[in-house]
Amino acid sequence: MLFVPTLLLAQTEPEDVAAVDDKFQNFFYESLKQKGIENYDKAIEALQRCQELEPNNAVVYFELGKNYLAQKKYKDAYDNFEKVTQMDPKNRWAWVGMYDVCYDTHDYNQAIIIVQKLIEFKADYKEDLTSLYMNTQQYDKALELINELNEKVGRSDKRDLYKADILRDAKYQTAEKNNLLDQIKKFPKDESNYISLIYLYSQSNQEEKALEIAKKLEKEIPTSDWAQVSLFKFHLNNGDGDNAVKAMNIVLPSKKIDPKIKHRILNEFLLFAKNNPKYETDLDKAIAYFDNDKEVKVAKEIAKFYVSKADWPKAVKYFEMHLKNAPEDMESLLLLLQAYTENNQFEALAKKADELTQLFPTQPQFYYYAGLAYNQLKSFKKATDILETGLDFVIDDTALEINFNIQLGEAYNGLGDMKKKEKYFTKANELINKQKP
Repeated sequence: MLFVPTLLLAQTEPEDVAAVDDKFQNFFYESLKQKGIENYDKAIEALQRCQELEPNNAVVYFELGKNYLAQKKYKDAYDNFEKVTQMDPKNRWAWVGMYDVCYDTHDYNQAIIIVQKLIEFKADYKEDLTSLYMNTQQYDKALELINELNEKVGRSDKRDLYKADILRDAKYQTAEKNNLLDQIKKFPKDESNYISLIYLYSQSNQEEKALEIAKKLEKEIPTSDWAQVSLFKFHLNNGDGDNAVKAMNIVLPSKKIDPKIKHRILNEFLLFAKNNPKYETDLDKAIAYFDNDKEVKVAKEIAKFYVSKADWPKAVKYFEMHLKNAPEDMESLLLLLQAYTENNQFEALAKKADELTQLFPTQPQFYYYAGLAYNQLKSFKKATDILETGLDFVIDDTALEINFNIQLGEAYNGLGDMKKKEKYFTKANELINKQKP
C-alpha cells in the first residue's frame, strides 16, 4: 500500500497529528477490508472519511475510483481516477483506471487520448491503440501503426487480421504497396513482404508487377516455395507448360503453402491439361499429392469435371483412380457405371456392376446397370435374372422402374419371348403415361 504523507498545518500539535493519522489509517484499512469482501458501499463510506481527514491524498481518490469501477458507476470512477492524474500526472495506474472506464463504456475516442498518454509509460500500449483505431474506423492510422509494430516487434496474428480487413478497401492498397516495397528494400530476405505484395498486385490485376516481385523473390530467396506459386500462374498464362509443371511440382508437396492455394493451382492446371493433352501424365502425378487430403477428393472432382464436359474416357479414368482410395463412395460408383455406359465399355460395366450387387445387395441401381450391360453383350438370360432380382428392390423411384422394365423387355426380346417382351414394354409405357401432367 502507498500513502501520501499527511499535510501538516504550522500550528498543529504533535498529539493532534497522531490522532488524525490513526483515524486515517483505521478508515483506510476498513475500506480495504470491505472492498476485499466486495462490500463496495461501505468501502466508499470509509474512504470518504479518509477524504475528510486528508482531502489531498491521491491514494484515497485512486481507491475510490477502483470501488466505483467495481460498481460500474463509471462517471464517479472516471472523475476520481482523473483527480489522481491531476495531482500526480505520472501515476500510470490512474491513467489505466481511466482507460478501463472508457473501454467498458465503449468510449473509444476518449480511450485513444488516454492510451496515447499510457504509451509514454509503456510502449506495449501501442497494441491497444491499434485496436482502438480499428474500433473507431481510423484505418489509415491503424495501418500506419500496424506497419510500425510489424517492423519493430514483429508480426502478430491479430494485426495480420486487422491489416487484411483494411486492405479489402482498395483506397488503402497503394499506401501498403509502397510500404511493402520499402520493407523489401530494407529486409530483402524477409519472404513475407514479397508474398503480401504479390497478393496485392494480383488482386488489383497488376500481373506484370506481381511477376516482377515473384522473380525478385526467387532471386533473393531461391528456395522460396511462395515464389513458385506466382511463377506457376505466369508460366501457365504464357502457355509455358514445362516451366509451369516445374513450379507446380515445388508448390504441391510444400508444407508452407495453404491447401486452398494448392487446390487452385491444380484446378488451373487441369484446365490447361484439358487443352494440352501431353501434360495429362503431369496432371496424374499432381493428383497423387492429394491422396491424403480429407477435405477435397481431388481425383473425384476431376472426374466430375470431365463428366460435365462429356469426356467419358477421362471421367472413367479419374473415377477409377478415386475409388481405389474410397471404394464405397456411392455417388462415384454410380457415376463410374454411367461413364462406362456412355463410353460403351459394356464388359467393364457388367463386371463392375455384378461385383457391386454382391457388395450392396439391396441397391437396385447396380442390378440395372448389370442388366443393361448383359443386354448389350447379348447375354439375355443373365440380364433377365439380374434385372428381375433387382426390380424387387425398387421403391418409390418411377424413373428407375421404367428403365428396369425397358431392359427386361429388351432381354426377353433377345430370348424370343414376345409375350414377356410386351408385358414389360407395356408396363414401362403405363409408368411413362402416369408421369405425364
